[in-house]
Amino acid sequence: MTEIPNRDMKRIDRNKYLNELISLRNNGMIKVITGMRRCGKSFLLFELFTSYLKESGVDSDHIIVVDLEDYKNKALRNPDNLYSYVESRIVDEGLYYILLDEVQMLEEFVDVLNGFLKMRNTDVYVTGSNAKFLSKDIATEFRGRGFEIKMYPLSFKEYMSAYSGSVTTAFNEYMLYGGLPQILMYETEQQKVKYLTSLFEETYIKDIKERYRVKKDGDLEELINILASGIGALSNPNKLANTFKSEKKSNISYDTIKDYIEYLCDSFLVEKVTRYDIKGRKYVNSPFKYYFMDLGLRNARLNFRQYEKSHLMENVIYNELRIRGFNVDVGVVPVVLKNEDSKQQRANLEVDFVCNLGNQRYYIQSAYRMETEEKIKQERASLLKVDDSFKKIVIIGEETPFIRDENGIITMSIYDFLLKDNSLEL
Repeated sequence: MTEIPNRDMKRIDRNKYLNELISLRNNGMIKVITGMRRCGKSFLLFELFTSYLKESGVDSDHIIVVDLEDYKNKALRNPDNLYSYVESRIVDEGLYYILLDEVQMLEEFVDVLNGFLKMRNTDVYVTGSNAKFLSKDIATEFRGRGFEIKMYPLSFKEYMSAYSGSVTTAFNEYMLYGGLPQILMYETEQQKVKYLTSLFEETYIKDIKERYRVKKDGDLEELINILASGIGALSNPNKLANTFKSEKKSNISYDTIKDYIEYLCDSFLVEKVTRYDIKGRKYVNSPFKYYFMDLGLRNARLNFRQYEKSHLMENVIYNELRIRGFNVDVGVVPVVLKNEDSKQQRANLEVDFVCNLGNQRYYIQSAYRMETEEKIKQERASLLKVDDSFKKIVIIGEETPFIRDENGIITMSIYDFLLKDNSLEL
């Protein structure tokens, strides 16, 4: 395979997450950093946050660090052993910072962490890769004293901070190999492919099979392939079950497929997006869309055979919106159109993303290319039917000037959107 330009690798500052940890410092709650494996949680906690603590005057002996994934700490996965170890480190009335990595490997971790909360002079931070316990139930498991910081792979702006090369080349590689930090350490295509393929099979899929005791390996594997092939496409468990029955000759049930999809979401491999009726102001229960949290893993799953830039860019935009903290839905705009016989018929136009954060809302269309008037009309059609005053934006996959048309619809390039922090406010 061809060589990829060398990278001048340097420390990537994950300032968004670091600043959030700093703002939550010593607030009496357990800070729970969740996210997919290898997205940078350990580096955030053990390198960036620890460095900040030391630079702000905290003595090293008041920072208690335990990597529970490290085999040499295997004995500390026992709750009694870990609790005793932490207690032995606390020798004065000063504030101690307890930093635990991959805490889901600790037996009875909820009880242990709640025990730490009862100590007067501790501030607790943990990471975890299993959303089933560390995302859905944080509020209840930690009795209202847990705060989740959800971490994603590198944003494109973070990726560019460690990349030596043109922005267009970087974006193409980002869509192909994704944003796991380790990917920037490899210089050849072969190394990147091997890393991602091995990681998917030996870490993510293996974790799911072992954790949930999956018996129908083949059906799970095939489901992953279907979701990976159809990023941005509408689907639901019932439709998938019918596909398995008709094309795969499998009698896998609706409930099993639903469980498998939840496993993938719980492992932070994919996220499910619900449809929202913009005019009716209500959610549509089915079908859903599914996006991969890292495109490198998605592409590795398909042996890098399906590289459709329009779909990949849509996934990149979705991930960026989530990184920025938006709740994201797929918009549906019910309309009445005339068919070829001039008869009226009901139809649904789609807005790729309806993004909400507090009192902010944006309607966003992803369009890799808009080379014809017909394509421009197609991408704008749903936005023109949205009759409120929130900002409406079309993002295209090439350099373009920032344009606001007579209807108030904004067109911007993917590079401006990803690299300017306030891009949606322009």
